[in-house]
Amino acid sequence: MNPIFERQSIRKFLDEEVSDTQIENLLKASMQAPSACNQQAWEFIVIEDNEDKIAVSQMHRFAKPASEASKLIVVLGNLKEAKLESMIEQDLGACCENILLQATYEGLGAVWLGFHPIEDRCQKIKEYLNIPDYCIPFAVICVGYPAIGGDVKLRYDESKVHNGRY
Repeated sequence: MNPIFERQSIRKFLDEEVSDTQIENLLKASMQAPSACNQQAWEFIVIEDNEDKIAVSQMHRFAKPASEASKLIVVLGNLKEAKLESMIEQDLGACCENILLQATYEGLGAVWLGFHPIEDRCQKIKEYLNIPDYCIPFAVICVGYPAIGGDVKLRYDESKVHNGRY
């Protein structure tokens, strides 16, 4: 369980390249996520071009880390492939979490930038990356070597655990 307890959102990155093998490992981990009816209706765009990273960083006020990351992974939900469209957000959330955990395992830093369901964010990235209308731009994961880090505060709160019934 170490990657779970070591994972933290990293928003500042060193100027070091993340390898293609590491990105492939993150994507392999993402596709191991559970999905409703095993629909696996996810797709990915990997961005490494600096101009594109800067453009993504300007798409909303919380996207600034994208400009410093070594690579970006855009997580998409393909509605044409979805057997249960109503469950695609849960599937993509699990997929993103697997990327974040694998990044920690690989000694990388990462942060999840939310795009869906905020319509103007989704429209900006769809237009910029020519994403088809049947794909949901769910999130962008910024990946790189962490410039800063520190001790992770454990978040377990026993008062939020109920036995039997609420």
